[in-house]
Amino acid sequence: MNKKKLALEIIERLAKEYPLAGCSLEYNEAWKLLVSVRLAAQCTDARVNEIVPKLYEKFPTVDALAQADVDEIEQIVRPCGLGRSKARDISACMKMLKDEYDGEVPDDFDALLKLPGVGRKSANLIMGDVFGKPAIVTDTHCIRLVNRMGLVDDIKEPKKVEMALWKIIPPKEGSDFCHRLVFHGRDVCTARTKPYCDKCCLNDICAKAGVEKGKKK
Repeated sequence: MNKKKLALEIIERLAKEYPLAGCSLEYNEAWKLLVSVRLAAQCTDARVNEIVPKLYEKFPTVDALAQADVDEIEQIVRPCGLGRSKARDISACMKMLKDEYDGEVPDDFDALLKLPGVGRKSANLIMGDVFGKPAIVTDTHCIRLVNRMGLVDDIKEPKKVEMALWKIIPPKEGSDFCHRLVFHGRDVCTARTKPYCDKCCLNDICAKAGVEKGKKK
């Protein structure tokens, strides 16, 4: 099975396994997702979801957060780790939204990349979840799983993984596919324990599972 056919089969099976999978960061406005995805670096989504309501209670709008003192932001977001750098990025990002985009999040990938603290992963998340545009979010789950499945060949650099996936993943499927990889990576194809290949819906087509079966023979 070539990589394109394998990708389509994996997409179909994961869609059946996780039909409601979506972004696990909670938000109701685009700028809040920008804040949350910055805080999520080296932090769990669950912790971010716990912290951001405190931030928005004190600074409920883009303007309020743009005008906030970085030290005040840091005090609130510190439990997410890397508090100082995250606070600085959030402050600078909100200022740029306020000054250059009238407080609105731009729906252009290159424009998103110019925002402080926004990289390709964050920009793709915004493009897919907020604007419904083609997106591939290469987070740690995505990188680990697509290598295990055989969709990419020993590629660990996020941008290179993203570029390889664009060649085999239909654009309209990219965003949902990546969200489903997160769920599958947490529940089945885990990082900190041995993957639960015996209960995996991809067991018979996964490259890693095939190697493990070969070792047992």
